[in-house]
Amino acid sequence: MKLEPRATLLGTVAMAMLLSGCVTVEAPDKPIVINLNINIKQEVVYRLDGEAKALIDEQGGIF
Repeated sequence: MKLEPRATLLGTVAMAMLLSGCVTVEAPDKPIVINLNINIKQEVVYRLDGEAKALIDEQGGIF
């Protein structure tokens, strides 16, 4: 028994519609919380030439 291409296509579409599920999208009741545990560490490295270091030692009160 040979079916017509239209009948085969119609049957395939009908089966797909019957087997497909329903998808719903809803907003959550509670707000979304994102917990970020971030540690920030900053290191400052500085170098002074001899004259600047001597000036700071002499004029320490201005800092």
